[in-house]
Amino acid sequence: MSAPRSGRRTAPRRVLPNSPFAARATAPVEVYEVDDRVTHDRYGLGTVLSVDEDRSVVVQFSTCKVRVTSPYTRLHRL
Repeated sequence: MSAPRSGRRTAPRRVLPNSPFAARATAPVEVYEVDDRVTHDRYGLGTVLSVDEDRSVVVQFSTCKVRVTSPYTRLHRL
């Protein structure tokens, strides 16, 4: 059997700013539109063909079509 809890309240835990468990600030997701010119770190220059509800975009590069999912860390608008 556990001991009864005292009536004292504890303060909320403080999270240090450099803690790996701290809530991370999320960067706003970039919004792309059809016919936007973009560059990708791996595939190079391309054009957005379609947008799927801000979750992914299909981009036509010089050699292939690629679906890039959000977050678009390697995709940049020109």
